[in-house]
Amino acid sequence: MLAAMSPSPDAIEPAPARVGLGRDRGRDDACPGALRLHAADDGALARIRVPGGLLSVTQTLALALAAEELGDGALEATSRGNVQLRGLRADAGGELAQRLRAVGLLPSDSHERVRNIVASPLAGLDGGADLWPWLRELDTLLLASEAARELSGRFLFALDDGRGDVAALDADLTLIAHPDGALLRLGRAGAALAADGPGTVLRAAEEFVRLRSGSWRIREADPDGSLLTARLGLAPRPLPALPGTRPAVGAFGYGCCVGLRFGRATAAQWRLLAAHAPTELRVTPWRAVVLPGAGAEALPALAAAGLRTEAASAWAGATACTGSPGCAKSLADVRSHAAAALDASVALDAAAALDADAPGRLLPVHWSGCERRCGHPAGAFVDVLATGDGYRVGHAGRADEVTNQQMAAAVAAARRTT
Repeated sequence: MLAAMSPSPDAIEPAPARVGLGRDRGRDDACPGALRLHAADDGALARIRVPGGLLSVTQTLALALAAEELGDGALEATSRGNVQLRGLRADAGGELAQRLRAVGLLPSDSHERVRNIVASPLAGLDGGADLWPWLRELDTLLLASEAARELSGRFLFALDDGRGDVAALDADLTLIAHPDGALLRLGRAGAALAADGPGTVLRAAEEFVRLRSGSWRIREADPDGSLLTARLGLAPRPLPALPGTRPAVGAFGYGCCVGLRFGRATAAQWRLLAAHAPTELRVTPWRAVVLPGAGAEALPALAAAGLRTEAASAWAGATACTGSPGCAKSLADVRSHAAAALDASVALDAAAALDADAPGRLLPVHWSGCERRCGHPAGAFVDVLATGDGYRVGHAGRADEVTNQQMAAAVAAARRTT
């Protein structure tokens, strides 16, 4: 049974102190949600959890309309396949919540921030495991769990179809489809546990809550997974090798994948995506959208609208925080500077862009307006940090101070460093 709806969204204010939940965190996490809005310099921000990144066409159109009528006219895809609205009026929360409930995007007020579930975007499309029954079951179990309400808004679940794409995101709990049965990885543990599916995942999440460690993430409270393994009563087994292949931008035999520049697209662009989606849209953790069933004939119109349709591009693997003027902590308009640097770069060789093991491939790059480095990718990446006088470009133990004018060349060189 779903929790009762509260009469109105939470106020836009700092999160309250946590009571009795431990030594590691003095405050509740202030991760924004659909009800707890974040006050940014460009207006309020709402983050809508989209389990598995799965959106119906109706839901997509409703979000696009909300962005136009309540926000700044655009929607952002996050690194967890969720969707953000920015530039909201301070009093827009109530109306936004009503719109989300009407299309099934807010099934529970009390659990809305804990529905952080990423899933392999190509699952079920190319002959691999179909994860969507798992997704529906896990979401249903989470909504029915009282203990799950205490999870942080940063706690992440991942459902991987065996290709290793979302398994590489170091989620708190990763359920992996495997020929020998479902496997569960706890945080960054080097071993896996046999699992009976989403039921084991929920048990692990509830046991994490019962640790009362005060930590937001499993890797903070149980780095090697031994505490939770003992509580679950399961024996560890070797973690299988996972290729880690992500969907590439472009068309494939069962749909197409379209990239969003820095994860942001206008309401009109989202409507165009929905118009080319025969059934659904899948928002990926890599700021792209998979359109199952869409053909290559859709790509020219999507490209003409400013969406990324070519894998061989300097934009592949490029991310940036919000920067100024949206964030008061940022020392630069990083998205504007990053876009100029990327547009000035020479296009990648197509084969190198698609082959993760190719020696000429470009490393991911992330621009940050301050030391917090919000939204940076997992794994190795080129770190481009605003300093107030320019940027610091860092990778592989080296950091170079450059001016805005020098930054594009420095980033291009660092991305080809192995």
